[in-house]
Amino acid sequence: MKVKIVNKSGHELPGYSTSASAGMDLRANNTEPIELKPLGRAIVPTGLFIALPVGHEAQVRPRSGLAAKKGITVLNAPGTIDADYRGEIGVILVNLSDSPFTVQPGERIAQLVIAQHEQAQWEIVDVLEETQRGAGGFGSTGSK
Repeated sequence: MKVKIVNKSGHELPGYSTSASAGMDLRANNTEPIELKPLGRAIVPTGLFIALPVGHEAQVRPRSGLAAKKGITVLNAPGTIDADYRGEIGVILVNLSDSPFTVQPGERIAQLVIAQHEQAQWEIVDVLEETQRGAGGFGSTGSK
């Protein structure tokens, strides 16, 4: 699939690290370092603008290394970029650690995954079909 992109960042385009990668790394497009204090958050610009085909979305997801090693994650993960959005991709980062973290210019801060989706049409009914699970949720299937 081809996706139109405008790159105002000065960094290379997002790309796949391996032939089986689902996500492409997004880089921070800040001119000065951005400090995230513990529990602090910021919208970090990427300098990227995209035009997705209708029926597709781009999901902004955390990078596992930043999350595991530094406690930095994407606050609204996954963030959704709709096919009709034409603004700059921004990444809402949050620092869940107890130490400050500095986002350096050009640093890899998130992943972008392109996915197909469908739009649902509601069908109003009086009752839903029964399933083995039923209304059980929030841990009802056990911990094993």
